[in-house]
Order: sequence, then structure tokens, then C-alpha cells
Amino acid sequence: VVEIDTFLMKPDGKRVDKLTPMANVLATIPGTDPTDKRVLLMSGHLDSRVTDVMNRTADAPGANDDASGVAAVLEVARVLAGQKFPCTIKLVAVQGEEQGLLGADHLARRAKREGWQVVAMLNNDIVGNSHGYDPEITDSLHLRVFSEGVPATETPEQARARRVLSNENDASSRQLARYAQAAAQRYVNAGGYAVLLEYRPDRFLRGGDHTPFNQQGYPAVRFTETNENFNHQHQDLRTENGIEYGDKPEFVDYRYLRRTAQVNLATLASLALAPAAPLKVEVLTAKLTNRTELRWQAPQGGPAPAGYVVLARETSAPQWQQRFPVSGTTADLAISKDNYIFGVVSV
Repeated sequence: VVEIDTFLMKPDGKRVDKLTPMANVLATIPGTDPTDKRVLLMSGHLDSRVTDVMNRTADAPGANDDASGVAAVLEVARVLAGQKFPCTIKLVAVQGEEQGLLGADHLARRAKREGWQVVAMLNNDIVGNSHGYDPEITDSLHLRVFSEGVPATETPEQARARRVLSNENDASSRQLARYAQAAAQRYVNAGGYAVLLEYRPDRFLRGGDHTPFNQQGYPAVRFTETNENFNHQHQDLRTENGIEYGDKPEFVDYRYLRRTAQVNLATLASLALAPAAPLKVEVLTAKLTNRTELRWQAPQGGPAPAGYVVLARETSAPQWQQRFPVSGTTADLAISKDNYIFGVVSV
């Protein structure tokens, strides 16, 4: 199902100087299980720009920023067309990113207003170049994923719980980034290819379409190439001192972009085929003991889990280190709750 979601932007005194019609394009693969309300999103942005962000007449090819992201969305849509998943997948090309994340903000607000249960938003922006400049470096084997640590919508009660648990590195977006990295390790690992976790919401001085979804409380991450070439971003088409400026198709590494699409595909399909996450995971701290007791609730809706896996890592470790399969909704582990951080996965 393809939808063109149109909206009007009023002048804002910033990057919109007149009433401007805009549109996001959404392709929806409806879930087959009416009890599974989860929604997975993948996006790229349609618009591009040159040096002057208000220049609406100059040629702005935008091959990498962000036709690369839209191309990845289209390829994943082609592969997934006709496939069946319990939950819903939406593949989106949004408008107005360069003018202030306008299309993504419109879509995130719509999702909130209509009660979409978005459990993953994958933003693909500048994902097709493997050759960086200043310094010059070529790396076709890595893709960065950025994620927020402390949620943008954290409440005072959630902040108190975070301080007690010391789990500032475990927000839903950070866990989504870890999931994407794990999916790449399993399915897109030829030649040593890997996804790099960046423990920041985004790069310095830049923004992306995942941010409005974070601001609405949704798990959202940004994929971006490892070494950007700023001569080929936000530039007038020109040649100066022997350097060619501009975001042209010939500067895209299409083999690298193919792997970006594969990472998105592996992440979306793995999430869509898996049961939903368990609810209300708790570490029980009433007893003075060197063991760890946990309890949680089964997910509501969607395929029933066959079981669960408790994940554990030392409090100073960035990645999960141990796995404990269990069949019920409780666990009693012979390791100290004081020394580890825990998570629970439905399988």
C-alpha cells in the first residue's frame, strides 16, 4: 500500500520563507497478525541542497545526501514486497530534511497522534560513500549507527530509576542500535564488514530525521557512512583549485550502498519475524544476596515467545557478554546483581 502524505508548511522565519506544499511517500506492508500492533520504519529523505540552503533554483543532485538513503529504502521495499510478517513495516521517503527535519517531524507527530506503536525507526542519511576527505581515507567495511543514550522524553521518575540502575547506556534507541549491529554480524559480515556503534544521538553540528521520532518517545537511530566527504555535501557544483565540489552520482560507492541496504533489511526482517519484547522487566532487590532474581511479563499481542534469553554484562562493559536461556518469565542467576546490567529478550 503506497500513500502520499501531503501537508503545508507555513513560513517559520528560518528555512521556510513562504507557504510551501510538501509530501512524504509511504509504502506499507501490513502485518498479518491483528494482535501484533508493532510498527517498524525505515526512511531516507527526498530533498537536497547546495551551499545556500535557501537557494531553490540551483542544480542540487543530492546523490549521496540523500538519494543514497532513498535508494536503500526502495531496494528494501522491492525485496520485501509480497513477504508476510506478523507486524507492520513502513518504508518512507520524507521531505524537507534540509529545511529542518520537516517531513520527519510531520510523520512522527502523525504516528503519535494516531497511536502507532513504533518499536524501531531506521534513518538512512548519507549512506553511500566510502571515501572521506580531510583526511583522505577509504573505508568500505564499516557503517556507523548513532543512537541517543538518555531518552529525549525521559520523565523525572524514569530519571530516578536510571540513576538507581545506572542504565544510562540502555535506552530503547541504544538497544535498537545494538540489535542492528548484531543483525549485521550475523547476515552482512563478508570480508569483515561491520556496523560501528556511536554512542551519540548524531554527529556534531548536524541533525537527522530520527530526531523527531526520539522527541516523540520512539526508538530511532541513524545510519551514516564512516568517513564523510564534505566537499560533496551541501555544495554548489563547481571546481576550485583542482577540487570538484558537489553531490554527484559518480561519487557514490554503489557496492557500499548495497551493504547499507542489506543491514537495514536484516534488521527489519529479524525484528519483524521475532516476537515482541517482554514487558515490565524487573530486578528484584529485596534480598541481601549475591544472586540475581528477575521477573517480567510476556508481550501482549503478536506471536507468543518460545522462550526468553537473559542477557548480562559487567557494569563497565558496553556490550552484552553472557546469555542465559529460560522458558518462563522469571530467572534466578548465580551472579551478583551488583556487578552486572541485565536485559531480557523474547525468542
